[in-house]
Amino acid sequence: MKTLAPLAIIILLTSTLFSCSPDDDGIFFNETSEVINVAAVSYSQMETEILNLVNDHRISIGLSKLNTLTIISGVAEGHTEYMIENDAVSHDNFSRRSQTLMDQADAITVGENVAYGYSSAQGVVNGWLNSSSHKRIIENPNYTHFGISTEVNNENRNYFTHIFIKK
Repeated sequence: MKTLAPLAIIILLTSTLFSCSPDDDGIFFNETSEVINVAAVSYSQMETEILNLVNDHRISIGLSKLNTLTIISGVAEGHTEYMIENDAVSHDNFSRRSQTLMDQADAITVGENVAYGYSSAQGVVNGWLNSSSHKRIIENPNYTHFGISTEVNNENRNYFTHIFIKK
């Protein structure tokens, strides 16, 4: 028993020295800064179609229509530009976008759908509705507002960021 006590102390000290900090949840997001350009937000035809299609779908299943909010679209635009610059679809920096919307738009909860490559509003909305995780965000009855950004990269490929919040 006496030989186990020093071993237990060594194990305890080792695990204490090399354990994760309380702030480390084991999930890594590539957290870099993204530009939020609220003043310049205007909706393209495709963005307007996506917003309308999502609202039409929500209404068809008995949910309320969502309202657009410029700050959400500005945040979405910053992320779409980030994805194009990095040539990758991602949810990088989602925690920062969420916090920005909590601070500046009084968001309580935030959800996000991203996509690329679709050539039409109907195509991207169908893609999201055919994915259970994306559909869950679109059909979340708690969301009250949304924003959208679509942009085309140098290879003529569309990138999409669609953000939802509950106020």
